[in-house]
Amino acid sequence: MSTNTVKTLLGESNAMRTLRALIAQVAPTDITVLVIGESGTGKELVAQAIHDLSPRRGHLLLFVNCGAIPEGIFESEIFGHERGSYTGAERQRLGYFEQASGGTLVLDEIGEMPISVQVKLLRVIEQGELMRVGSSRPIRVDVRIIAATNVDLTAATARGDFRHDLYYRLKAVTITVPPLRERTEDIPLLVGHFARDFCQRNKIPVPEISDDAMHLLKDQYWNGNVRELRNVIESVLTLEGRAPTLAEAHFRPHLPAASNTTRLPVLVSRTPESLTNELLLRTLLDLRRDVGEVKSLLVSAIGSAQGPHAPAEPTLLRDLEKEQILKVLEENGGNRRKTAHDLGIGERTLYRKLKDYEIL
Repeated sequence: MSTNTVKTLLGESNAMRTLRALIAQVAPTDITVLVIGESGTGKELVAQAIHDLSPRRGHLLLFVNCGAIPEGIFESEIFGHERGSYTGAERQRLGYFEQASGGTLVLDEIGEMPISVQVKLLRVIEQGELMRVGSSRPIRVDVRIIAATNVDLTAATARGDFRHDLYYRLKAVTITVPPLRERTEDIPLLVGHFARDFCQRNKIPVPEISDDAMHLLKDQYWNGNVRELRNVIESVLTLEGRAPTLAEAHFRPHLPAASNTTRLPVLVSRTPESLTNELLLRTLLDLRRDVGEVKSLLVSAIGSAQGPHAPAEPTLLRDLEKEQILKVLEENGGNRRKTAHDLGIGERTLYRKLKDYEIL
């Protein structure tokens, strides 16, 4: 692998060795790749490594965050538009596919792509051609596509939020990036790398990291994965870096209050059936399932308990779902992006839920 690729894919755990071997195997081909993993695991670095090791490495690698493009202009941004195709289109615009032609296009947060655009993406993948908005003339493009997501696309297809045919076309090869908690043996290597990199950039001495500090870091859950670890290291070096040796006491104030993210239900005056259903809801949410999938599971469970004449959507279910959204939203100080992340859903899905429950 190239020097840059090695730097971005640090780790000697079995999981990282397997990951690097898979990247080396698929990179020389033009096959579409789906990269899945939690936020902060380094999905974009995997995409970079695939491009760097491919015959396209001399051409553009373009990252597109599908969740950051407003739905109304999504098609124009991706496929481009002709002059006069809509109000305000004063000149022709090349979309991301044409800009990346000859290279690699990384579609990050692919689960946030509007359903109306997905069928057109499928055509580009299968036929290698697109049509700009306002045009009837197909344009050939030569682009390798890497899609990335931190949400469950299987659940999204079951809800109808993601096309089955596109999903199966994207997952020709699936690369799963392991969370940091599943490769804790790599933490000392990562800590050393981040510390040296930060100190070199800021021209300060590199301190030693004590054994007790390293044990503390290895014991953390790391919700934000490698990205969170790097941020902690840089914060400690900025605020505590004058010490020749950084001990546990230097790191602890910069870590979350609790490393265990399990949320236990609060017992209140409810029926046993209500508490059972709430426990199921919270457990599934902690497994990062979409609340829509939780709904379908609970409808089935409650319907079975109440018999064949049970209502299709129990009031209890809606109340529990609304309560959980409100709770996580409050915990995050109203930050919708973080709330969506914690619930394991996309921001657009959260926005629809907020409107449905009149929380907006």
